[in-house]
Amino acid sequence: MEVTTAREGAHLIVGVDGRVDGVSAPEFQAAIEGAIQPSDQAVIVDMGGVQFIASAGLRVLLVVGRLLQKQNAKLVACSLSERLREVFTISGFSSIVPLYDSRADALQALND
Repeated sequence: MEVTTAREGAHLIVGVDGRVDGVSAPEFQAAIEGAIQPSDQAVIVDMGGVQFIASAGLRVLLVVGRLLQKQNAKLVACSLSERLREVFTISGFSSIVPLYDSRADALQALND
């Protein structure tokens, strides 16, 4: 798994490639939490390169979402494959983490 970060205004964009499973989840969490700044209004997790996410990866998103709530910030995800979108829908995560088709769509929604 590879995690990259970038900034677009007051939004942190986290790019993820590979598998987010029990082995890589702690690295995933550390990368996101280490990049969050108090001034961030949102974190966009771009999952376009994710082939698989395990329950440990979903748990990371819950933990990060709670952390962001404390600073009045949002967590959203974008660019999910059909398979990942199905996992988010079946598990109920799509009602917790807003999903967008692309990074541009996520940015537009957050900036509106």
